[in-house]
Amino acid sequence: MYKRRDYVELYEKDLAKWALLRNVNTVVKPTTLLPGDYVWLDLKTGREFEVPIGAVVKLCDSGQIQVLDDEGNEHWISPQNATNIKPMHPTSIHGVEDMIRLGDLNEAGILRNLLIRYREKLIYTYTGSILVAVNPYQVLPIYTANQIRLYTNKKIGEMPPHIFAIADNCYFNMQRNNRDQCCIISGESGAGKTESTKLILQFLAAISGQHSWIEQQVLEANPILEAFGNAKTIRNDNSSRFGKYIDIHFNKRGAIEGAKIEQYLLEKSRVCRQAHDERNYHIFYCMLKGMTPDEKKKLGLSKATDYTYLTIGNCTVCDGRDDMKEYSNIRSAMKVLMFTDKENWEISKLLAAILHMGNLRYEARTYDNLDACEVVRSPNLTTAATLLEVDCKDLMNCLTSRTLITRGETVSTPLSMEQALDVRDAFVKFSSSCSFEQLCINFANENLQQFFVRHVFKLEQEEYNLENINWQHIEFTDNQDALDMIAIKPMNIISLIDEESKFPKGTDTTMLNKLNFQHKVNTNYIPPKNTHETQFGIQHFAGVVYYETRGFLEKNRDTLYGDIIQLVHSSKNKFIKQIFQADVAMGAETRKRSPTLSSQFKRSLELLMRTLSVCQPFFVRCIKPNEYKKPMLFDRELCVRQLRYSGMMETIRIRRAGYPIRYTFVEFVDRYRVLMPGVKPAYKQEDLRGTCERIAEAVLGRDDDWQMGKTKIFLKDHHDMLLEIERDKAITDKVILIQKVVRGFKDRSNFLKLRKSAVFIQKTWRGYQCRKNYGAVRSLSVFQSTS
Repeated sequence: MYKRRDYVELYEKDLAKWALLRNVNTVVKPTTLLPGDYVWLDLKTGREFEVPIGAVVKLCDSGQIQVLDDEGNEHWISPQNATNIKPMHPTSIHGVEDMIRLGDLNEAGILRNLLIRYREKLIYTYTGSILVAVNPYQVLPIYTANQIRLYTNKKIGEMPPHIFAIADNCYFNMQRNNRDQCCIISGESGAGKTESTKLILQFLAAISGQHSWIEQQVLEANPILEAFGNAKTIRNDNSSRFGKYIDIHFNKRGAIEGAKIEQYLLEKSRVCRQAHDERNYHIFYCMLKGMTPDEKKKLGLSKATDYTYLTIGNCTVCDGRDDMKEYSNIRSAMKVLMFTDKENWEISKLLAAILHMGNLRYEARTYDNLDACEVVRSPNLTTAATLLEVDCKDLMNCLTSRTLITRGETVSTPLSMEQALDVRDAFVKFSSSCSFEQLCINFANENLQQFFVRHVFKLEQEEYNLENINWQHIEFTDNQDALDMIAIKPMNIISLIDEESKFPKGTDTTMLNKLNFQHKVNTNYIPPKNTHETQFGIQHFAGVVYYETRGFLEKNRDTLYGDIIQLVHSSKNKFIKQIFQADVAMGAETRKRSPTLSSQFKRSLELLMRTLSVCQPFFVRCIKPNEYKKPMLFDRELCVRQLRYSGMMETIRIRRAGYPIRYTFVEFVDRYRVLMPGVKPAYKQEDLRGTCERIAEAVLGRDDDWQMGKTKIFLKDHHDMLLEIERDKAITDKVILIQKVVRGFKDRSNFLKLRKSAVFIQKTWRGYQCRKNYGAVRSLSVFQSTS
């Protein structure tokens, strides 16, 4: 891997030449460059997502320049086209760990930095404290227990970029600042969001001390969530069809003591239909592969190809997935999460009932000049009724007719075949929990993008202005107008859809007409081109999205007819009653006043955004390098599109120019006063601002790029790391001093004790020797006198 020393030498060697050529108007002549020089090559293809590509000069001969680009293609550049070549900054040649430090701060520089690191299997790159993760589509040996130890209690930047570093900073910031933390993981389908989430959970479970049963349950929840919420799509074999919000609670010792996992936007329409070459949710295929023959016999089940709901996409297998093994993992996870055998069986019964319901066949009929239908008698109807524990005749009536109460009289109206299929699918989709359509999904993404924008751009600049920091305003893309149009301002799109949903005579056409009338002059709204079109478009942050309005109101109402509610109420199955509990309690009449799905989702999303707004946020931007899920394949156009839509360019600009780390004067003095001998605690200080300034000058230098505000000191990311390193050294020195004094005291005390003992032994021994000698001399004297 590229070493810091090599980078410095390269930078010093090439900086003079690079500075000479840096002027973008400079014409790069063949004599200017030498073989081995790196340049930017602008091929000018005219494609929307094309950016200059990196290249190395091979030959400069006869006025022609031969270069080899990053994709291995050779190009000969004539003198008249030499303006297509620009010099490359040394930082872009071998790449940097933090893109804030890129000399070529543009899309080409960002893209090449990710590319060359990706080829070295360095899939993580920082943008300040924001992590960019490029999906490797292979297992890398960088998530071991040893890696967890290496990243424990480290500042961002001390170690190479890693998802563990983000998790570590979340954890220790929570402990250090006593403030809730949040980590927002975003990216396209197949970019690796689920894996990133699992890795963060893995790190938190390991770092939070003793491995408790709760920690194990948090980790084991993933196989279940994936089985019931993930499916094979065209883009991804394990695509999450819902959003996850995982709320983890820690006790004062830092150990996990509880967790709550909520899901948003489950794509329930997938239960009834899938696009070509896509599958239903994994759980159905896992269950049919993993159950024992006896279990399948009790549920009347066979193989996946026998069920309509599992074959609509003409795809029942998924390369790289072992459905039988996955089912074993699901059952093991359920045991850890303390599902009882009875609960497991009730879930299996409901899943089996869904499959049998999907195989029901209808025949069109006409009664009293009304379109009607009948369910063809089959084992599927009987089995579904048995599994749902309802009367078979009641189930058939529920699926083919609708009961209306008019002026106290009950009237049964037959359903056409199309209506009956809608009723069946509505029942099945409700049995598999809620979700929302594309508008709600994109509205959620728009909110999360605005949260990111507000944190990285708006709040940064607002605080700099309030604190009188020298700051050059940076323009950025703000999607607040789109949010206002969708759900904030009066007569917004969601409110108009809800209003029309409540009118008995409201139709998709009348709804579209109201949207066009209200928003046709809004630049974020794209009306239909003519009266025959049924689509409208919205200019989202990531681009224009068109929405098909057919079925809009029905999906938004998402109502269950009273017949279905009564059927569930008559069931002897407590599990299915629990699922429909709210609807059974409301009853058919009050059901009419229940909120629409879009309004329910809007409220839940607002609650989520309020929760996130009081947290200290970290961001992980996941990038999908190719559409084929192949390792080491980097599609430049696909990646630059994701970078552009995610706002990464603006992020790097503002992070580089701004000050992401800031402390109040009290916090700074109390944390770093250890760096200057004799500095008193903050509450004893009269000039906190001056004390902060003296500490910063002593450690960071007077001329470094940090600033003093009215109430806070503003620092760069590397300043925070430097201060923390110096603080650790200072504390370590103090600890060593204390240890030295204590050990000296202990050793001297022991020495004095030993010396005292030695003196006592010597004194005693010498006394003994003297007395012995004296006795001998005295005896000799007596002997001589007598003789």
